[in-house]
Amino acid sequence: MINRNCEQELVKLANQFKTVAVVGPRQSGKTTLVRYVFKDKTYINLENLDMRHFAQNDPRGFLSQYSDGAIFDEIQRVPELFSYLQEILDNDRATGKFILTGSNNFLLQESISQSLAGRVAYLYLLPFSIYELPGHEREDIYLTINKGMYPPLYDQKVDIDKWYPNYIRTYIERDVRLLKNISNPNTFDRFVRLCAGRIGQLLNMSNLAIETGVDNKTISSWLSILENSFIIFRLQPHFQNYNKRLVKMPKLYFYDTGLACSLLGIQKADQLPMNPYYGALFENLVVNEFIKYRFNQAKNSNVYFWRDNTGNEVDMVIETGNNLYSVELKGGKTITPEFFRGIERWQKISGLKNCAVIYAGNEYQKRSNGIEIFPWNNFQQLLSAL
Repeated sequence: MINRNCEQELVKLANQFKTVAVVGPRQSGKTTLVRYVFKDKTYINLENLDMRHFAQNDPRGFLSQYSDGAIFDEIQRVPELFSYLQEILDNDRATGKFILTGSNNFLLQESISQSLAGRVAYLYLLPFSIYELPGHEREDIYLTINKGMYPPLYDQKVDIDKWYPNYIRTYIERDVRLLKNISNPNTFDRFVRLCAGRIGQLLNMSNLAIETGVDNKTISSWLSILENSFIIFRLQPHFQNYNKRLVKMPKLYFYDTGLACSLLGIQKADQLPMNPYYGALFENLVVNEFIKYRFNQAKNSNVYFWRDNTGNEVDMVIETGNNLYSVELKGGKTITPEFFRGIERWQKISGLKNCAVIYAGNEYQKRSNGIEIFPWNNFQQLLSAL
C-alpha cells in the first residue's frame, strides 16, 4: 500500500469532529485509506444491494447495529440515513464515531447540509500526488502524464489503454445517471471528450454548446455533473485592480491527466512529445499538485490564474494570507527567455516579486531577479512555502 499524505490530517479531523466525510472520485483510494486508518471500525459498503435495501427500508434498525460507530462507504446511495445519523450524533459527544465516504459530491453535500451541518468535517481525496509515488514512478514526465494517478494503475497489473475506457464507460452508465437522466449518452460522451480538448483554456460555454449540439442550459448542467463527480474543475481568475481589463471566465481542467489523455485518444506516453495537447496536459498535472496539496490538509484550494484581455497571462496565482505568489508552468525541458515573459509582465503590473517557474526539465535555478525555477518532479520546497 502507498501511504497517503492526508493520513495524519484525517486522524486529526476524527479527533475533533463527530463525523468525517472522505469525498473524491471513484477509485481514488477512499476505501483503502479509511479502512487502513480506522482498522477497528466496522466497514459497510452501501453499494452492496442487501445492505443498501436494509438501510433504506429500516434506517433506525440498520444504525442500531453500529452503536460503536462504523465506516459507511458510498453513503450518498442511502440519503435516508442522514436524518437518523443526526439524532445519534446529537445524543453522543464522542468524536470520530462515523466515517463516511462518497464519490458524488452533490448528493453527499445536499444530504449533509440538510442533516449534519456542523457535525461533519470534509476531506477531499483525489488520485495520488506525484510525491506519494515511489521515486522511479516520477522520472519520466510523459509517462506520468499519460498514466495518470489513479491507485489501481499502480497496485494492480492493468493496461492503461484498457482501464481508462472502462472507467469512463462505468462512470457514464452509473454515476452520471445518479445525478441526471441523460437521454442520449453518446452526446454526453462527446461533450466529455470536447471538454478534454479544452484543458487549460478559457471556458466558453456557448462554443461548447454549439459543438456538442445542445443548449447552454444543458452544458451548464453537464459541467456541474462533471464537477460534482470529480472529473473536472474550473480554475477561477484572480481579481485585483492591477488591470481593469481582466478576463473573467474560468479555465477548465481535469482532476487526472491520464483520464484526459484517454479521452483525447493519447494511448502511449511516446505520443506526447509532439502532441499539440502536451503543454496543456503538463500545466494540468502541476495545477493538480497544488490543489492536492491543499486538499490533503483539509483546506480549500487557493489557486487562481491571471489574464488580461490582451493575452498577458500567469498560469497560477496563489493566495497565501495577504500575499500572492505567481507561478508559470512550462512543458519544455530547456529553460528559455520565453519562460519569463508572463511573470515579468505580472511583476510590472502588480509590483509583486514572489514568482517561480515549474518546467519539465531537471535543474533547479535561482535567478538574480529572484525568480526560482523548479523541476516538475521536485518543487516540494515551493509547495511547503505556500
